[in-house]
Amino acid sequence: MVKVFAAKIFKSEMSIYTSDFLVIGTGLSGLLAAHKLSRLGTVSLISKRSAEVCNTDLAQGGIAAVTGKDDDFPLHISDTLKTGSGLTDPRVAELAVREGPERIKELVAFGVRFTKKGADFALGLEGGHSRRRILHARDYTGHEIESALLRLARSGKRIRFYENHAAVDLILAAHPAGAGPADNACYGAYVLEEATGSIHSFLASRTVLASGGAGKVYLYTSNPDTATGDGMAMAYRAGLALANMEFIQFHPTCLYHPQAKSFLISEAVRGEGAVLRLAGGRPFMAAYDPRRELAPRDIVARAIDSELKKTGAECVYLDLTGRSAAFIKKRFPNIYKKCLSFGIDMTTTSIPVVPAAHFFCGGVQTDEWGRTAMPGLYAVGEAACTGLHGANRLASNSLLEACVFAHRAAGSISGDYVKKTGKKPGAEVWNYGNARPSDEAVMITHNWDEIRTLMWNYVGIVRSDKRLERAGARIKIISEEIVKYYWDFLLTRDLLELRNIACLADVVIRSAAARKESRGLHFNINYPRTEDAFAKNTVVDRYNRVEGRG
Repeated sequence: MVKVFAAKIFKSEMSIYTSDFLVIGTGLSGLLAAHKLSRLGTVSLISKRSAEVCNTDLAQGGIAAVTGKDDDFPLHISDTLKTGSGLTDPRVAELAVREGPERIKELVAFGVRFTKKGADFALGLEGGHSRRRILHARDYTGHEIESALLRLARSGKRIRFYENHAAVDLILAAHPAGAGPADNACYGAYVLEEATGSIHSFLASRTVLASGGAGKVYLYTSNPDTATGDGMAMAYRAGLALANMEFIQFHPTCLYHPQAKSFLISEAVRGEGAVLRLAGGRPFMAAYDPRRELAPRDIVARAIDSELKKTGAECVYLDLTGRSAAFIKKRFPNIYKKCLSFGIDMTTTSIPVVPAAHFFCGGVQTDEWGRTAMPGLYAVGEAACTGLHGANRLASNSLLEACVFAHRAAGSISGDYVKKTGKKPGAEVWNYGNARPSDEAVMITHNWDEIRTLMWNYVGIVRSDKRLERAGARIKIISEEIVKYYWDFLLTRDLLELRNIACLADVVIRSAAARKESRGLHFNINYPRTEDAFAKNTVVDRYNRVEGRG
């Protein structure tokens, strides 16, 4: 067992920190994993900004679990499989759904206060669900969960927070070119301390990637600025495969206002009866799906995208004025206040909305215990591809997945913790080489904007072979520029994030180009039908291999 946190060895710029476990990310999955692992030993917990800045904290809708009297496991499993469009792993869906109620009880024990109706949970309804099963804390569920788990983790004597620290790359036993993931091992990560610009080595016997998604790959997103897919990109560079990266969920309804950066209008608003309308007031969802506003998110997002293209309008409108003002203010206090701050009273007028990149169904391939193909490395939450979401995530299954697989990863680590992962790596200190301070920061800004714009225009809600070909050609040129810049200049968080979104943009484009059909969240106008031959996962790695696995 690695001993308790070591003191700084190098007083100048570089330090080596050791702990039993390293967890990268402070959302639900990271905090829950850290808490459970702290029962076994010491934990270093890394967050790129302050710990509460994460997708979990912004989640409005809730967490899906079977708790209602008219609900059961087979129904929730069926809804998950149906929404996943043939790619959800039935075994994973069953274990996640069946373990959900226990994880809910655990969250309540940790201090999460879900909204109740009398003695029972007040359950919400969202698109794709056949029953009301969404537990929520009004419309700020994620904040309630994040706050409770942060209190829990900060009270732990064996958890040390490192905020404003950005993970750079994994520390490996061997260079990825010289060994496959199964023949390699992870011993922690190199981490950039933003305040000093120093890169420290965080060594641990087990590393958990809980670094979230990559919404910032796209120009418009509901995600915070931290969502640049750092864990996915690090795993990819280490030789691990990323699966199903073409399946990006675009949330249909983000607030459309010049000052409303990335503010989501929850799925639950439609679940409570809101109607999507065009500028003139005409509802349009019935023309796209008999479930109308309660169709799965991919259908709703494509319907909105289609109407915007046909009409030339900049947004559509979400109308909840059919419900009473008292109900709206009680059920959606956060959304009501936010809209009101921009002069929109949702009790009397419709909310202008547009789709935005929201959730990555793909990620680092793991098994049902959160284990990757590399010894010593685990992935949980949105950074992982567990097989639960398939080609499309069922609403509010993401927080469920985060709970279930953080718990399972900690259980797996507890079970095999006594096993050795091989000898320690020799190169534990970051090599700065001949890098110098940047004198061309404009390159970062320009490439950052160009990547996000080309991904939105060419690899967005609706795709085509021509668009993907153009995107692939351009991302290759941009990536070459970034690689040269990366090795010439000292690292900053901006450069690190640019490197990561370029890496993931390339993977998304390659994955999308390989899928010659339309399925779930991936829609290609050249292949509008779903084909049985493509009922398999898309798997991409750094060695230019793209393959499908059934």
